[in-house]
Amino acid sequence: MQPHAVLRVARPTNDLAAVARFYRDGLGLEELHRFADHDGFDGIMLGHRGEAHHFEFTHAHGHDAGRAPTQDNLVVFYLPDRGQWEAAVARMKRHGYAPMPSFNAYWDVNGVTFEDPDGYRVVLQNADWRALEARATKG
Repeated sequence: MQPHAVLRVARPTNDLAAVARFYRDGLGLEELHRFADHDGFDGIMLGHRGEAHHFEFTHAHGHDAGRAPTQDNLVVFYLPDRGQWEAAVARMKRHGYAPMPSFNAYWDVNGVTFEDPDGYRVVLQNADWRALEARATKG
């Protein structure tokens, strides 16, 4: 059996607690691991156990991580099941995160955009990625 690649999206933040609340409580990701003062860094990893992708957010003591460079820095979650998508949007709103218009209006057609505490945008897209991918490969 050939090993599969694992994707880790790693990003610094100035407010680890606020970012953790957004991705854990708002988006519903699980806390996979947390560390403190590892060579001057605190961090948290969030995702779903057994999946081949997760986020790592870190805070370097004494360092300003800044904010997202543009409003078009996105992470897109494809949720093809309408009920699952509606529940995800409702959970974000319930936790106090307000939808906002996307910089690229394409994402507003079948999705809802939220902004995390660092200004990075997350789109909850009610579409099936596999269907979109199949159409793209057909030309």
